Amino acid sequence: MSLIDLSGNFLFIAFIAYLVGTLLFGGAIKNTKPDGAAKRADNWGKLAIIVTVVGFLAHLAYFITRWIYTGHAPVSNMFEFTTAFGMFIIGAFILIYYMYRISALGLIALPVAILIIGYAAMFPSEADPLVPSLQSYWLTIHVITAAMGQSILAISAVAGLLYLLKAVDPKSKTKSRFWMEAVLYFCFLVVGFILATVIFKGMGYEANFSYVNAQGKELEITYNMPAVFGMNDYTLLTDGKMEPLVEMPPVINAKKLTTVFWSFVIGSVVYLLVRLISRKRILEMLHPLVQKVNLNLLDEVGYRSVLIGFPVFTLGALVFAMIWAQEAWGRYWGWDPKEVWALITWLFYAAYLHLRLSKGWEGKKSAWLALIGFAIILFNLIVVNLVIAGLHSYA
Repeated sequence: MSLIDLSGNFLFIAFIAYLVGTLLFGGAIKNTKPDGAAKRADNWGKLAIIVTVVGFLAHLAYFITRWIYTGHAPVSNMFEFTTAFGMFIIGAFILIYYMYRISALGLIALPVAILIIGYAAMFPSEADPLVPSLQSYWLTIHVITAAMGQSILAISAVAGLLYLLKAVDPKSKTKSRFWMEAVLYFCFLVVGFILATVIFKGMGYEANFSYVNAQGKELEITYNMPAVFGMNDYTLLTDGKMEPLVEMPPVINAKKLTTVFWSFVIGSVVYLLVRLISRKRILEMLHPLVQKVNLNLLDEVGYRSVLIGFPVFTLGALVFAMIWAQEAWGRYWGWDPKEVWALITWLFYAAYLHLRLSKGWEGKKSAWLALIGFAIILFNLIVVNLVIAGLHSYA
């Protein structure tokens, strides 16, 4: 067995362990004491965290073996970065778990990591050589530090989601109920992306197009989903395949926008089916599972996660990123879409801390801010990477 195959097996073991850990944490929360912070986890909780740690160690083994095989940190493309991001989220969760012993956090954090790994699996996993601009040790420093910061910030969103699942009444007709259901609907859209890729890949769908890029050069591209959006000045090269409905300008990657479209369609269908079968809102289905969690403790977890994650993210996504940009492109800042959204993310969490410390935004307000912040991180990860062209399009 080659080293790259061994690396893939470690990742698969981690994925399975996280699935099992989710189920075990589900059993653990039924026996959680009313204060939500028992000094010792019950048997379900102990087994759940053991399985999660085993999964994390397997995930770490994947990361190390792939690093050895490729000769560089495995964070240079979407597959590698996203799997690393999932690993760091689990690592951050394990740290917070041993600090606070809240089993309910695992019921959210592990599925988030599972979805992120599933999302990563939709991208090519080949270990390609680095493009020239990535051949720097600053790649390792910048990307890993930024991913670690984002993963810690993600735990604040996990705590915020748990807080709102308990605090928002699923039967009251309020704006909070509407927006909570919208958050849960977005989770279905991520599932829709995974299903869309699996379905069309299983069908063997493939359509080739030629198009003209922003520099006026004619290139070819292959769609693996029916083309809803076409590249600039496209020509369909495969007979019998769907013609795009809309032609996009060069600044938009129409192929990836098509992927986002099908994710929305399939995710929405799955969401509606669950609603029809259960005859309940998703919020109403999940609300009974979190009745024993301690809201004050969740609020503290969310706040401390931002306190720790914000400076780490600042170093990785701004300071180290600008040093690398100077080395790779000869300037510290260039208003590339990825750079702009990193700055937006930083400004948002700076505002979060300001509102928390000076305006007393705690409880529900703080929880909503944590969710919005993580939504910005996901927008940067998904939409900016998949749809908007820029210097970071190599990802």
